[in-house]
Order: sequence, then structure tokens, then C-alpha cells
Amino acid sequence: MATEKSIGERLWATAIWALVFIFILNFIAMVATVIINSFGTRWFNAWLPAAFTTRWYESAWNEFQLHDVLIVTFEVVGAVVLLSALLGVPAAYALARRNFPGKQLVILLFLLPILVPPITFGIPLATVLYQTHLGGNMSGVVLANLVPSVPFVVMVMIPFIEQIDPRIEAAARVFGAGTGQLFMYVILPLLAPGILAALLLVLVRTIAMFELTFFTAGPGSQTLVVALYYAVYAAGVRAGQSIDAMAVIYMLTTLVWLLIALRFVDPTQIVTRVKREAAA
Repeated sequence: MATEKSIGERLWATAIWALVFIFILNFIAMVATVIINSFGTRWFNAWLPAAFTTRWYESAWNEFQLHDVLIVTFEVVGAVVLLSALLGVPAAYALARRNFPGKQLVILLFLLPILVPPITFGIPLATVLYQTHLGGNMSGVVLANLVPSVPFVVMVMIPFIEQIDPRIEAAARVFGAGTGQLFMYVILPLLAPGILAALLLVLVRTIAMFELTFFTAGPGSQTLVVALYYAVYAAGVRAGQSIDAMAVIYMLTTLVWLLIALRFVDPTQIVTRVKREAAA
């Protein structure tokens, strides 16, 4: 019986690892195809292109005005991350530490933009922004991206805040710390791993957010993912290699942002660090 169970477990483990391997292999093959094609000249019925060149990157940079697009992307991402932290962390603290009538309803409202697909509320949201003359510019793009980002920070931060012993805050108040000092010198250092983790996820999410940005962006407020969409589906004939070059730039931009963020936070140790700091 034990032997049969052991064989079944091994077969199950083998099947899972085989699926994981197939998925990773397929993912690597797709990414490699895009990268190779972005450097290729002609690629027909062969394992590799006939020759390699970098001119497609220069073409994509000039044709799609990627310098301006990247600046807009950095501005939008930076604004969304900063405002998400300023709005989301205090809101999470209030929800974690205070009980008030309608608290569960407020939490449900925070959950809705995360659970509902962006395209569902994106069109009504864009309509409101355009009616208030906020659509089609940078402000509209930032506000639209804040709708799912702030609740995301709130939902991520609530468990981190609940792990901090309230007696630590009470002790700080006994020694004369005001609300601002308590939050700045006691709460924020303990919450730093959670804040960094939440903002890291917001950063990646904002870079990849297509629907809300697409609905609210104007000609001068397109992020890289929206510009990539227009490059693929806009009218006119464009070289596939040029579009693939733009896709590679998009991937590299996201990867660079992610690597920079991971210099400041280790996602695998976040919960452990918070528990250890709270216990101390």
C-alpha cells in the first residue's frame, strides 16, 4: 500500500514538474523569438534570420517617439507609486486599527477595483474624467491608475499593520510621541518591508496597465504599453522587426524597474522580517 502511494506521489510530482518545464520552455521560446526577430533582417523557413542588424531599434525609437513615451511612462509610474503610498498606507492603518459602522462595506468597496476587470469600470471612469476635462492628459492617466492601485496597497498593508503589537504604539505615546512622531519613527520603520512590497507590485502593475491608460491617455500621455498597442494595430504598414524591437524595449524597461525595486526589498523575506521586528 505504501509502495503504491509512493509511486502515485512520484508520478504526480513528475507530471507537475513536466508541466512547469513545458511552460518555462514555451515562455523562453516566445521571448527568444521576439528578441531574435528584433535583430533579424529576413527570417523565412530557417532556424535563424538571414542576417542581424540593430537598425530596427533605431527605427522604432524614431518612428514611435520612444524617448517621449518613456519619459511619460516614468512620470506616470512615479506619480502613481508615490500617491498610492501617501493615500493607501494611512487608509490601511485606519482600517486595521479602527472599528466603525460600515467598515466591512468600505473594505468591500476597496476590493471591487481589484476583483473586477479594469475594462468593466474603465469606460465609465474614462467618461467621468473626460466630462471633468481630466481625460486625455497626464492627470487623467494618473487618476485612472490610482483607482485599482490605492485599494491594492490597502489590501496588502492591512495584514502587515495587524501584525504590529498595539502595545508598541501605546508605549511610544506614553513616552510623549505625538501622532506624527508615532507614525514617522515607530510605524513606518516597522511597515517598511510591507510598503516596499506593495509599491513594488503597484509599480509593475502600473507599467503593464493597458485598459485604464488606453481609455484616458491622449497623444502626449501614452505610456509604453499603449504606444506598443498602437504600433501593432494602428493603420499603416510597419515592419514586424520594428514592432518586436519596441516590445523588447518594453520588456527591458519593466525588467529594469523590477531589478531596481528588488535592490530595496526581498519578497521572500517580507513576512518574516515584519514578524521579527514586531516581536522585538
